[in-house]
Formats: sequence, structure tokens, C-alpha cells
Amino acid sequence: MNQGGCRLNGGGGGDSRSGPQRGVITVEDLDSFSEDQLPDSSEENDAMEEEEEERLLHYWQDIGRVHQVNVPRDMAAPIQQLTTNIENTQDREKVPFTLITRKEKCGEMLYEKRHYEKANWACVVVQEPTYEQSICLGFMKLMRYICQQNSSGEYLGMTIPIVTVVRVDDSRSVLSREVTVAYYLPRQHQAQPPRPLDLSVVMQEWPATIIYSRPFRGVTNELSILTQFRTLAEVLESPAVHLRGSFIVAGYSSPAAANRCNEIWLMEQP
Repeated sequence: MNQGGCRLNGGGGGDSRSGPQRGVITVEDLDSFSEDQLPDSSEENDAMEEEEEERLLHYWQDIGRVHQVNVPRDMAAPIQQLTTNIENTQDREKVPFTLITRKEKCGEMLYEKRHYEKANWACVVVQEPTYEQSICLGFMKLMRYICQQNSSGEYLGMTIPIVTVVRVDDSRSVLSREVTVAYYLPRQHQAQPPRPLDLSVVMQEWPATIIYSRPFRGVTNELSILTQFRTLAEVLESPAVHLRGSFIVAGYSSPAAANRCNEIWLMEQP
């Protein structure tokens, strides 16, 4: 399988909170510019865009090395476009749901019961030696799809969470090497999802379902997600009703962030 530059353990992506910020311009810096110092030609603008793209690629590669991930050069354009659009949007579109009930104990949220409507998702099935390699390769493929490598030729818009369907054995203690990384299509693309140019990215209509969700923070690796999976199963009143051969890890922040915001999802059995 083409590794897409993802050959070692760890998460992909980058986040300014995960390392030193380079090339950050403050308000004071902007005030110090004179009109003569501002770019006055398309060549200068192009050069600045290329420099920014290169800077962002190097930053992601630095973060990737910390997490033992190789970010390939062909990710430069998707990284630049995704970063620019996220910076220009206050809120990324969230996967819509209806809250049914919330269970708390001593001020701690144990779980939420939610209803999700049927929706179209772009999915990548990946089977690499480790869970971390699989989510890295899958996320990079989805980034390329989101950033113009689709039949519309347009940036589709970032939604959260990016979810990973994880499969477990009968003992629910060992993860399958095969995972599915999935991206919810924004509302404007739900009726007619743009076709992926990468044939390994497929469109799937997921049926309406009841989800039991529990939040957790930190890294997502095989140990942490199995621990969170068991914790959610323990706090449910009838865990046997909800357990099946798979569960979902929902990520709301960059895989490279040190203190990520995540959820474990269990699907209600029909």
C-alpha cells in the first residue's frame, strides 16, 4: 500500500499550541508597516504565498517528527489551504445531532445519549501495522479530498469531528488493524457530494442512529482509546445492549495537539 508519507507511529497534522509558533505577526508589527513596505505586485504576492506554504509545511513536518510521522511534500497545498480557511472561520461546522439525555455524577458528565440523522460521509478504509499509522494515512487522504481533489475542484469546508471507526476482537481488548476514517460532508454538499478523485475515498450514507458519547482529553493511541471504550461501557446502565464489534473515536482538534478534545462513541444496537 502507498503509505502517503505516513510510515511511523503517531498522529498527523499541526497545531500552534503543540510547539513554538514561527512567523507569527502581531498587531504591533502591522502598525509598524508603511505603505511602501507592503507588496505592490502579483509576483511579490505569489512569492509571499509560496513562502507561507513552505513555512506551514515545515511546521507540520516538525510536529510530525515529534509524533514520529513523516508529512510528505505533496501535503503543502492542502495544509496551506486548510489552515487559511480555518483561520478565517470562527466556527467549523459541527455534525448535527439531537441531545436525548445527559447522565452526570458529582458534576462529572458520564455520557450523553444523542440522535444523529442519516448523512453522507467521505470514508477511507485503512489497514496499516499500527492504529496511529492508519489514522495518519486516512486523515491525509481526507485532507486532499477536502482541499480541491474532488469533482467540484473547490475547498469543501472543514467539519468536526473527524471520526475513526475502530474494530475490536471478541474479547474487546485487541484492536483490528483495519480502521475507517470519515469526514462529514458540510450541509451544502449533503444532497450532492462531490466525487473524490482518489478512488480509495468513498462516499457512504450512514443511517440515522443513537449514539452514547463520553468526552476525554489527551492523545489517542491504542491504549488510551481502549481504556476510554471500557470506561464508557462501565458507566452505561445496560452495556451489553450497546456493545458490538466496533466503536468510534471522534476527534475535535488536531491530532498533533498535546491536549486534544475527543469523544468515544458507542452505537445503540437496533
